[in-house]
Amino acid sequence: MSVDGGAERVGPRSVSVVIATRDRPELLRRAIDGIRAQRHDDDVEIIVVFDRSEPDRSLETEPGQSPRIVVTGNDRTPGLAGARNSGIDKAANAWIAFCDDDDEWLPGKLQAQFDAVDATPGAIAACTGVLIRYRDVDTPRLPRADRLGFDDFLRDRMTEVHPSSWLVRRQSLVDDIGPVDEDLPGSYGEDYDLLLRTARVGAIAVAPQPLIRVWWHGGSYFFERWKTIDDALDHLVDKYPELHRHPDGLARIRGQQAVARAAMGQRRRALVTVGQILRLRPTEKRWPLALAVAAGLPADRALAWAHRLGRGI
Repeated sequence: MSVDGGAERVGPRSVSVVIATRDRPELLRRAIDGIRAQRHDDDVEIIVVFDRSEPDRSLETEPGQSPRIVVTGNDRTPGLAGARNSGIDKAANAWIAFCDDDDEWLPGKLQAQFDAVDATPGAIAACTGVLIRYRDVDTPRLPRADRLGFDDFLRDRMTEVHPSSWLVRRQSLVDDIGPVDEDLPGSYGEDYDLLLRTARVGAIAVAPQPLIRVWWHGGSYFFERWKTIDDALDHLVDKYPELHRHPDGLARIRGQQAVARAAMGQRRRALVTVGQILRLRPTEKRWPLALAVAAGLPADRALAWAHRLGRGI
């Protein structure tokens, strides 16, 4: 990842927001509007990275405007991880934030995060709570602590810590944390991997308000991509052997894999995975769902049921 030294010449709370997008212009404009509506005393730029689609240059604004909008293509590995890294490479400001192209920042998001950073010694990043919007219903999901660390994320993915709420010091990201993992199959779980690596380096401050609206719908690029999910989770377990000292966290991942394997029709493999879960943590909630899918429950119905509760599988 390149470093141009620009972070030394800009305001200490200037923010570069990276939006990776692909063929969803109406959703993208809503995401941009949410960022534009933020009240922030320092510079904000929006870097829109078009992944495997033609960049829409009409979105660009003139230099000197805030927020300034920069449009670029993905010049790294095709997919979400490469697109985010392409945006980070071009970022000029002191802090990096992400917003998925189908999500929406709510008023006060940036201010609340910087307040949380001020209140958290050693914080190099910050997150907020979220509102999960599914079928016109908002379900709030809030982090349960005001400071998050490495072992917290090994025990629990904490899906309420969403990439669209992510804010991190650019210098920490470039020098210590490293880029988004482009080797993860389909870029699935790249946000979880980045959280783990960040928490190894420093504290993650929490603004407990729900200041992101996460829109769940069938248009998600990970909706029902079961083999990609299974392969990516294997990659993460291999990458973080520390998961084996946290049975709850490992059981959660195996639960996701059991559902994915059942959804792919790999009934025997799913049942073997369920056996592993029962040895790790019998109360893990996903293994009964995996058995139901293996017995014939359509996986899309199971996923819709989870989404109605504001949760994923």
